[in-house]
Amino acid sequence: MTEPPAPRRPFSVPRDLLDRYNQAGPRYTSYPTVPEWSAGFGPEDTFAALDANREQRAGVPLSLYVHIPFCSKLCYYCGCNIHLARDHALVDRYLAAVDWEAGRIAEHVGDQRPVVQLHWGGGTPTHLDPDQIRRLFASLVGRFGLARDAEVSIEVHPAVTTPAQLETLAELGFNRISMGVQDFDPGVQRAIHRIQPFEMTRDLVDLARRLGFVSVNLDLMYGLPHQSPERFAATLEKTMAIRPDRIALFNYAHLPSIYPHQRALKELPGPELKLALLETAVDTFLAHGYRYIGFDHFALPDNELVRALEERTLRRNFMGYTTCADSDLLAFGMSAISELAGAYFQNQRKLFDYLADVERGRLPVVRGMNLSRDDQLRRDVIFALACLGSVDKTRISRLHGVSFDATFAAELAALEPMAADGLVALFDDRIEIQPRGQLLVRNVCMVFDSYLRATPGRTFSRTI
Repeated sequence: MTEPPAPRRPFSVPRDLLDRYNQAGPRYTSYPTVPEWSAGFGPEDTFAALDANREQRAGVPLSLYVHIPFCSKLCYYCGCNIHLARDHALVDRYLAAVDWEAGRIAEHVGDQRPVVQLHWGGGTPTHLDPDQIRRLFASLVGRFGLARDAEVSIEVHPAVTTPAQLETLAELGFNRISMGVQDFDPGVQRAIHRIQPFEMTRDLVDLARRLGFVSVNLDLMYGLPHQSPERFAATLEKTMAIRPDRIALFNYAHLPSIYPHQRALKELPGPELKLALLETAVDTFLAHGYRYIGFDHFALPDNELVRALEERTLRRNFMGYTTCADSDLLAFGMSAISELAGAYFQNQRKLFDYLADVERGRLPVVRGMNLSRDDQLRRDVIFALACLGSVDKTRISRLHGVSFDATFAAELAALEPMAADGLVALFDDRIEIQPRGQLLVRNVCMVFDSYLRATPGRTFSRTI
């Protein structure tokens, strides 16, 4: 075959492709995606899935996630499931509920399943004071044993995180930390209602490193009000001065029909400007030695994400990219999503619904899905594209007992225009994402999503 010529900037999308590819689509933290799951999947289905998993996956490691929804104020760009609270008693009530939920789940999890990854997300996990942090940590490790080399990570907001909290986290064994930034530009910060001076973030990163945190991630966001390539370049320069081990560069998803507070954001950049912001960031990161992991993640060459990418063990789940390729994910708290080898399930999305279920002794699961053989086949293809940048047809055929080309004849035909546009390269034995296709990998994954054709009209963010 004749491969398309490489563009002068490898990670760049020609502007004449914008209209064709700037469409709404999933971010593929799961397949099938959450809108396809059944509201009829409840506690008994969850226990059945856990019991089957215990028998089929004995000895397989676990990953744990805890959703801590509390924030002291609302950031206007936010698409997370949060609860604004200053009530200390409410936080204690929530931690008691998470403790009960973890206990019920632990009853259905076999012994000898070490926890190789523990992550606290939000909301703002450092809304908890040091005593609450210790209580939650003890609740989890008392039921699920941490592996000696476990990745123990937490998301923090520099504006509300104190040295005492960081010292407590380090004392407990947290070794990775992620900080939201979005943009260091004061005008952008005022527009999105998140004031966070550069010096505040830099100083907290310095403290984390002195305390022994081995990996620091910073979150940036493009597509916000007042951003321009020139102004965003200043944020990128400050980010490079901190030199985080990882960077997550998120595409702002403007979905005011789902998140009404986002209506406060005006004069958002259009697709062409957003693409220019993205390309400016990618060029900067690559010039400073970062590796493009996939989707919106970058890491320094010695980071474990890069090693996992090179060893083809990188995986994607609701916590983003992970090095823990063969582990089942158990998640606790409101809206938390668990992922077993063949099933997903999610908790109540609203705080007081979650508390009401737990406090009357009901597991707070409200929807989920047992995956069919076709779901698992397509999930493996989509995640290979998203995590590894290529699909080994022979491996997929052998693993699932199918003929790849026969099973995906329609999908391979649909990839031909993408190949002509330089997004993918199609070979007899594999499909490879090309550099410009890396920026549009969601579009490539969508080709293999059978639910998009069956249930059109789902609400997703745009790919650019």
